[in-house]
Amino acid sequence: MPLSYQPLSRRKFVTGIAAGGVLAGLGLAPGLSSAGSTLAGPPRVLSGTQFNLDIGYQQVNFTGRQRVATTINGTLPAPVLRWREGDRVTLRVTNHLAHDSSIHWHGMILPTNMDGVPGMSFNGIKPGETFTYQFDVGQSGTYWYHSHSGYQEQTGLYGAIVIDPAEQDPVDYDRDYVVLLSDWSDEKPEQIYANLKKMSHYYNFRERTAGDLWRDIRNKGLVQTWNERAMWNRMRMTDSDIADVTGYTYTYLMNGVTPEDGWTGLFKPGEKVRLRFINGSAMTLFDVRIPGLKMTVVAADGQNVEPVSVDEFRIGTAETYDVIVQPDSDSAYTIFAQSIDRSGYTRGTLSADPSLQAEVPAMDTVPVLGHRDMGMAMPATGAHAGHGKTTMQHGQPGHHDPGHHNHGHHKRNPGHGMVQEPKPLQHASSEFGPQVDMRVEQAPNGLHDPGIGLRQHQQLHGRRVLTYADLANLFPTIDQREPGREIELHLTGNMSRYMWSMNGIKFTDAEPLQLHYGERVRIKLVNDTMMTHPIHLHGLWSELESVKDGYLPRKHTVLVHPGSSISYQVTADARGRWAYHCHLLYHMAGMFREVRVS
Repeated sequence: MPLSYQPLSRRKFVTGIAAGGVLAGLGLAPGLSSAGSTLAGPPRVLSGTQFNLDIGYQQVNFTGRQRVATTINGTLPAPVLRWREGDRVTLRVTNHLAHDSSIHWHGMILPTNMDGVPGMSFNGIKPGETFTYQFDVGQSGTYWYHSHSGYQEQTGLYGAIVIDPAEQDPVDYDRDYVVLLSDWSDEKPEQIYANLKKMSHYYNFRERTAGDLWRDIRNKGLVQTWNERAMWNRMRMTDSDIADVTGYTYTYLMNGVTPEDGWTGLFKPGEKVRLRFINGSAMTLFDVRIPGLKMTVVAADGQNVEPVSVDEFRIGTAETYDVIVQPDSDSAYTIFAQSIDRSGYTRGTLSADPSLQAEVPAMDTVPVLGHRDMGMAMPATGAHAGHGKTTMQHGQPGHHDPGHHNHGHHKRNPGHGMVQEPKPLQHASSEFGPQVDMRVEQAPNGLHDPGIGLRQHQQLHGRRVLTYADLANLFPTIDQREPGREIELHLTGNMSRYMWSMNGIKFTDAEPLQLHYGERVRIKLVNDTMMTHPIHLHGLWSELESVKDGYLPRKHTVLVHPGSSISYQVTADARGRWAYHCHLLYHMAGMFREVRVS
């Protein structure tokens, strides 16, 4: 692998221009290093059981312009918190902002009044006040923490949590790095949201051109091209609407460092390096690879999994993955994380020598939405025409929200016969109201799907991409009971009006989901939209119904691909009120439910 530094030639709006230099993690704690921030050097690693965290304002400069961030103890990202399984931790959080704040301990299983969701588990932290969080740490692994108030997560209030196991760690490694991915904008988040409400594709500058039109006509013919364009026009979308907020406004960060400078992690010859990837972004899904290095995935969302070797993985907002790599002693490697829409990237370097950096790879081809992402089969011709079709359909009138019923199955339209082309998406009827502009009739399971933009990478590039089907818990599933009931929830939206919901009902109008303490339920999520949604259930584990029964992988955040479904089992073993929502920040206000366990 080349060891020369390759200057980045990306435009300023994609990469940003940082004020700092290359920062190296130099062993901030035994077995853990973390670098970042253009503020005051690498964020501190705070360990022990007693913590004082101060939320305040801090000037930052990621693009050549001064802006104000929301930080903890003056750093972006916030300090790494290192705990030990079995300890009781006390965290005194003081709010120095001019408005309310909060901290949510993402992925932690704890009492509901310690979960940190204002209006649900507590009242929030008023300006000038201190709130004391205290709870027992009953798990180990990689997690993170962030504000659950307003848009503070977008402006910098997030940090990593590393919990050492009480017993011997089943994962063997010599060096340990946090790799926290995030997105920064110089725009105020309120302005970003206002722009999206005015025009949902405001940040998408990849609209189709006349050249694209003629290329489609040449490759597909006039009739198919005309039909596809008419379909997208009816939906008031384009097939390049992959991400709501893009590199036009975002600078993508790795441990608080821009790609212009690049974070650096050092290693010694012969070491196994554990990389704890955390997606702390507001709106960005990242595709991660390290050219020249295989990655062995050993944990997902903090929970140990059977090791699986991959070249690349997608990490949704709020997910975490731990991987082990074994770099050669005389090489440098680029840790490359590109946004799902390929509008930008962030990067770091693993190196045995801080003077060495590796070549930065080019971003992959920009993906486009297709029939699969609309819950459709590919266009069929000849003898196989019409087989295996799925279409987007009008809903049935008179439907009730299934969330609080024992069985949340939706009525479905009967088949419509064999057709040469997939039926285009149609606007939903009054079943789901104005909150919904499309419905998927038959959503395939997304367990084996790596996601849009990654599906051909094995064939085209020889890169094995992680899927949820690859994940199996390292230890047997604790609750082996069959679910007593099933709840089906549709992830819904109206893109042209930028409205998000579950079952067509926004959070403020929705009844809570009622779970009975101790019961085992199956939750099936059906994505009726063209966006990928990371769905986070607070306080309870979501155990994916994977291919290895009896070893269901435990996750706190689950990606649901466009036009697809995913199912998981939940044991309602924690009483209280829990938040349940899409973790894309500008979707959260509508695509949100309260779960009550009683």
